[in-house]
Amino acid sequence: MTTELELLQRLRSTPEVFEAIVRLNGSDLATQQQLRREFDADVVRAALAVHDARQRAVGVLPNAESLWLTGTGLEQATHPMIAAHKASRFPADVSVLDLCCGIGCDASALAARGPVVAVESDEAMLRRCNWNLDVWGTKEVEFRHDDAAILDINDQWIHVDPDRRNGRPRPTKRLEQYSPDLAWMQQTVRTAKGGAIKIGPASNFMQKFPGCEIELVSLHQECREATVWFGGLAVTEQFRATVLPSGETIAGDPLAAYADAAVEPLKYICNPDPAVVRSGLIDTVCERFALRRLDPEEEYLTTDQLPETRFVTSFEVESVLPNNQKQLRQYLRQCPGRYYEVKCRRLPIDAAAITRRLPTGGDIPKVVFFLRSEGKARIVVARRC
Repeated sequence: MTTELELLQRLRSTPEVFEAIVRLNGSDLATQQQLRREFDADVVRAALAVHDARQRAVGVLPNAESLWLTGTGLEQATHPMIAAHKASRFPADVSVLDLCCGIGCDASALAARGPVVAVESDEAMLRRCNWNLDVWGTKEVEFRHDDAAILDINDQWIHVDPDRRNGRPRPTKRLEQYSPDLAWMQQTVRTAKGGAIKIGPASNFMQKFPGCEIELVSLHQECREATVWFGGLAVTEQFRATVLPSGETIAGDPLAAYADAAVEPLKYICNPDPAVVRSGLIDTVCERFALRRLDPEEEYLTTDQLPETRFVTSFEVESVLPNNQKQLRQYLRQCPGRYYEVKCRRLPIDAAAITRRLPTGGDIPKVVFFLRSEGKARIVVARRC
């Protein structure tokens, strides 16, 4: 039986199969039938899988059309901008173990600042990492086929991206089901010199890593990663929210800040960045930028002064209405928007159904918030600042 590594090597030595995939048109089934007239069926299946992953990586990873990818590897890969952000916190010129290196995004970013040992238990994935770093022109990387869970990491600088699937069809949110698992992570933060553990932002990390810094990172207003910083790289023993691409960052204790609620929506409604929400630092941001909560149970914020920060997206309030969709439509007949965004965090609504029923015809796009203020449901019509 052909191993995955052997098939991968055959695929690399058959570049004409990828040229044929690009050249052929028609349905997937028709394409496969034509390809199988020229190439072995196993090679065709593997090549189509790589081609599909490359197509999905376009615009996300550099040189996507030449990379060696799998669907799962691409899904778990660190975005280059986030990888560069993390790498910038590691000391220059020290050797870093990049455990569970996957397709190589973190290894490539880390190598820009010093030597890296890329470690992977899946030999085929390690080979992909090697080839991808060649595509990117990355130097200073040694490749090691080994199991992170049994590797001696005492007094080492490390970065690790544990497997969130571990044989399952979907990523898990439970750190206990990662590979390496939570027990290994907790031991690692005590014994390694310092480093970072990449975990899912929706994972159950609360109270799991005392003495560590947990950074929530968003990219283009999507919370993409939680990073557990430990040892010599933990700047603070608190939570941190970082917003990319601006790089704006804030750290604090979620329980140490308190924001007063407003009487009603003020001139601006502010939607906090997902990294701020997931890190629990909404009140910390409120104190820093003179924002107020609309309601103790509501994430939306309000202020009379337009805040100069990427931690929130701001909207200028046009009208505050009762939670009555008939009154909303009556108001918008007089001053319609060109189109609408409907936003809600806490109230049960069908945003698509509401949008279909709103009258259009104006020149300006509008945003309709369904939110709570002082415990009461309200509708706020606003415009993006």
